[in-house]
Amino acid sequence: MSFLFILGMLLVILAASEIFVNALEHLGERLHISEGVTGSLFAAVGTALPETIVPLIAVFAGTENQTVNEEIGVGAILGAPLMLATLAMGLLAIATVRDRGIRGAFKPEPSGIRRDLNFFLAAFTLATLAMFIPHQAAAVRVAFSAGLVLVYFVYVMLTLRASEKLVEDGHGTEAEKPMFLTRLGLPDALPVIILQIIIGVALLVGGAKGFILGVDEIATSLGVSVLLVSLLIVPIATELPEKVNSVLWIRRRKDTLAFGNLTGAMVFQGTLLPAIGVLLTPWEPRAEVLSGVLITLVAALWLRYAITGGGLRVWHVTINGALYVLYLAVTLS
Repeated sequence: MSFLFILGMLLVILAASEIFVNALEHLGERLHISEGVTGSLFAAVGTALPETIVPLIAVFAGTENQTVNEEIGVGAILGAPLMLATLAMGLLAIATVRDRGIRGAFKPEPSGIRRDLNFFLAAFTLATLAMFIPHQAAAVRVAFSAGLVLVYFVYVMLTLRASEKLVEDGHGTEAEKPMFLTRLGLPDALPVIILQIIIGVALLVGGAKGFILGVDEIATSLGVSVLLVSLLIVPIATELPEKVNSVLWIRRRKDTLAFGNLTGAMVFQGTLLPAIGVLLTPWEPRAEVLSGVLITLVAALWLRYAITGGGLRVWHVTINGALYVLYLAVTLS
């Protein structure tokens, strides 16, 4: 029954993603902002709400077992950027290889993607170092957490500052399809756009909240640790919005939105979510945790190298997908 319930929650997240993406494109077009801001900030933060809510719910209002709650929290926090840097990128290759070929090029606006990856690598390295800070050094852990929040604040400021120039250069957000609510007879106005975004986010959060209810039961039935299930399964559900949104955009050849949605979410999840983990969970360098952290950093470094060395191609992100398979092999062996 738990698996059927989780499948139902995944379908809710899929529908919510389509509703959210549709409204977000209209919002970006109406506000005359760049695709980079729409993808890296608006879409990334909006679709990151489920994986933000999951660890908070797990820690404060999860099961009666506090250890289980903390393991779900750590798994959701660290599994999220792992999924984005590996599996989600691999899905972009699957979605485009037939149309563009294995050596086909992606053409996202490069400065925004480079900025996203630079901030993610710096923040995630900082979050990794925080694992080695003993719990008795509470003040040091608080400082690390505050530093991660500050990194995200600086990132947002720089991303917004770059928007106007990108719009002038032809990278403004454009909506292709009418909003779903306007098809129901509502006017094409800003309040209606906001209403559709709220509906989409509410469905995303509801789907993620429902998903977490079955995690503990599945771990028990499979006879494996809750941390392992949380690292492998929870992020698939909570990251599904980013994956689906980016696949929808990449198939429409909106490469900046597609990649910005993923790399912007990586920055969000490499700063604010670990800031929560450092303060509210054990945040310790366990073996299954460190293997995921290492593969995440390697995947992000590979993307940063690829976009610097002449542009992203389909085979580049295929390697990211292969890194996720490697993670599964290492973790499940």
